[in-house]
Amino acid sequence: MEVGSTVSAVRSKRVLVGEEVRPAVVLINDGKIQSILSDGNFSGDAACEVLDVGDSVVMPGIVDCHVHVNEPGRTTWEGFWTATRAAAAGGVTTIVDMPLNSIPPTTTLDHFHQKRREAAGKCFVDTAFWGGVIPGNQSELRPMIQAGVAGFKCFLIHSGVEEFPHVTDCDLHAAMKQLQGTGSVLLFHAETEVPQTAEEIGDPSQYSTFLQSRPDAMEMEAIRTVTSLCLQYRVRCHIVHLSSAEPLSLIQDARRAGAPLTVETTHHYLSLSAESIPAGATQFKCCPPIRGHANQERLWSALKDGLIDMVVSDHSPCTPELKELSSGDFTQAWGGISSLQFGLSLFWSSASRRGFALPDVVKLLSQRTAQLCRLDDRKGNLLPGYDADLVVWDPEREFEVKETNIHHKNKLTPYLGLTLQGVVSVTILRGRIVYRDGSFSAEPLGKHLLIPPHKHQL
Repeated sequence: MEVGSTVSAVRSKRVLVGEEVRPAVVLINDGKIQSILSDGNFSGDAACEVLDVGDSVVMPGIVDCHVHVNEPGRTTWEGFWTATRAAAAGGVTTIVDMPLNSIPPTTTLDHFHQKRREAAGKCFVDTAFWGGVIPGNQSELRPMIQAGVAGFKCFLIHSGVEEFPHVTDCDLHAAMKQLQGTGSVLLFHAETEVPQTAEEIGDPSQYSTFLQSRPDAMEMEAIRTVTSLCLQYRVRCHIVHLSSAEPLSLIQDARRAGAPLTVETTHHYLSLSAESIPAGATQFKCCPPIRGHANQERLWSALKDGLIDMVVSDHSPCTPELKELSSGDFTQAWGGISSLQFGLSLFWSSASRRGFALPDVVKLLSQRTAQLCRLDDRKGNLLPGYDADLVVWDPEREFEVKETNIHHKNKLTPYLGLTLQGVVSVTILRGRIVYRDGSFSAEPLGKHLLIPPHKHQL
């Protein structure tokens, strides 16, 4: 069956139905899942286009709700065409684009419309959009909600780009007042400046020098602010890319007090550790930073215990020059890691050795991410009426990450040369094959996903 084809049914000996993996046939009609039948109860007619994938696993497509596409304005870094092709190759059927590092950022209604115009006709997977909260734009928030953004992101520390300044306490209170009653969500880059002891500045090519400049306390203090605001306003709040395990008790206490608070971590914090980062290897730099192995083990425990809700890529690419590879200077290099295409394999490579099973993968990489963006009425589940977004993959097969199999625009990633477990063979978007064994549909088949305003809002 060719890429771009419409599929009427997908048959496998391993379909994830609820919490159970079993032989089944997923019937598809008009881009939606019509029903899921046991294999013995299926008798397809001659006109039924059946994709039989043997014993490959069939499960809901990944929903990656933290992706920096950077278009318009920084298309040398990435763009919708390359980002969404990379997503499709990794079994990701929905991405949610961050409001930065595009120029302009998605901080006004006009900028949102501009971004949608730029993305039109370029998306190989379905795409939703976050808006941004910056100083002084609180009057733009409700119009953007009405226009269909999934929610908003803010920074409590310099964002790295001048056009997306971080917010003050005053800005936060103004934004929270606008968001009350809307059902929307505010995402926080949760680091803030803290007093640091005056120490001699170390070698900038050593990762330890950079790590010491972003201590756990920066996340602790920021999350203290987030939990306080969440409890005061009872607006949904979400902590992006949690790196430090230290604030976990703060998060737990706030939830017990009734805070509508969710938390994500990323594949790089679960897969990489500070001890193994070589000198000058600036492709490992991100903010907040990759921390030590003991911290990583605590993140895995929190994930298993349900204290961390979901896992995302935080795909944040740039051009190789901005990584300062020639000098290896961690203090000057751009902070961001490219991994959109490899999230499923990265997660499974580590999670499968830690007692996580396939239903856990769906919960953490599809269902909960869809819930955050209020897409859980159509994405993240194999259920009748849901979009027929499927990933077909082999959890036992391994592959090596090479430049030749990377579909991101810029191939620099800390995962180059690694052998990962879990090979995606087919990605199906609303019943059509968008990716199969290295080939893509001739034309982009993705749609823009606009989130309808909350029924009781405004």
